[in-house]
Amino acid sequence: MTSPALDAPRLRAVTRRIEPVEDPLSYAPADDPTVWSRRGDMLVGWGRAADLPAGADAAEWWRALAAAATVDDKVRLPGSGLVAFGALPFDPAHSTASASLTVPQMIIGRRGETSWVTHVFTDGEPERAEPQSIPFGPHWSATVGPGACTPDDYEAEVRAGLDAITSGEVAKVVLARDLVGSVPADADLRRLVRTLASAYPDTWTFAVDGLIGASPETLVTVSGGTVTARVLAGTAARGADADADTAASVALATSTKDLDEHRYAVQSVLVALRDHTTALVAEPEPFMLKLPNVWHLATDVEGTLSGHASSLDLVGVLHPTAAVAGTPTQTALEVIRRIEPFDRGRYAGPVGWIDANGDGEWAIALRCAQFDVHGRGDGGIPFVAHAGAGIVAGSDPETEMLETRVKFRPIVDALA
Repeated sequence: MTSPALDAPRLRAVTRRIEPVEDPLSYAPADDPTVWSRRGDMLVGWGRAADLPAGADAAEWWRALAAAATVDDKVRLPGSGLVAFGALPFDPAHSTASASLTVPQMIIGRRGETSWVTHVFTDGEPERAEPQSIPFGPHWSATVGPGACTPDDYEAEVRAGLDAITSGEVAKVVLARDLVGSVPADADLRRLVRTLASAYPDTWTFAVDGLIGASPETLVTVSGGTVTARVLAGTAARGADADADTAASVALATSTKDLDEHRYAVQSVLVALRDHTTALVAEPEPFMLKLPNVWHLATDVEGTLSGHASSLDLVGVLHPTAAVAGTPTQTALEVIRRIEPFDRGRYAGPVGWIDANGDGEWAIALRCAQFDVHGRGDGGIPFVAHAGAGIVAGSDPETEMLETRVKFRPIVDALA
């Protein structure tokens, strides 16, 4: 049988520097944008030169596709040359959501003061015109309501999770709840991307195959042989004033429950990366990461890549981390399947990009909504959003429910 990777087209990528682009987002399609952005740096894709075949292994397919491709890259910055954007399910074995990995026909890139365009051609395809900016459509707002798990249902979820902890089944389990809604059928989804990028510039703002959000959590970055990750676990809402904000930060930094939750998450990343890196180090104590709506306990991890693993290979060994599943991870997944009344889809799964060298940037898909961009109709474009919390011994159901409300704020406020 022919491998799906061998059926992939032979690609030719040509990257050239262009005059500075003031608004790369304006080059993305309004109905289904492909965007990766942080702190003003941005990649924007248009069209589809190649897509991951159903059932193919993403890392192996990409390795074969990149090996057969011709890359003419005069820019040589992260994100230039041949690039694919991906969004993967949280629980592939028990989800109806499929893995998405797409090579756009064109990518507009901006990093610092440098802008570029990459054109990706298939065999025999002629040269094409330079990209054109697309005017933004009118502003819009979404309808949002309860999903399969109401706030009361979520507190019951947490109690069930605590039962699993008390019985010794798991030490930690991350449980989520959902919101559902719709936006107008003709909504320019780039407006949601722009709102998130403006409000949360330090996060990874992404739009990949209908998954749109602003995640604070780096799953893994690979660049020139250096591997980095940022672990977030432990959350507190920002205070209403300076004194309350300081008190919230101190309470989180000294919380035994949150520090235990964070320690589980860091250890899961270190164990996963150990066989693929050398000189792997993590900060001995977490630092306080301040975002517009929350404080997080955060730890940065860094190492040197050993062997020839790509960023997608590392995604495969890292996901799911204890930060989004629990400890021990496989048992926590079984508890999640038993307790949560929905399929997470790509929520809390990997989202990011990879280049022909295997380098890339991958985040965990948090603070996001999943839009059915292919199912738009008279009722608009349906979406589902999720938010979760890490449950450990001592967790309080009402407090955890309120934490999910805080985590919903970025995407709900942007949708409104």
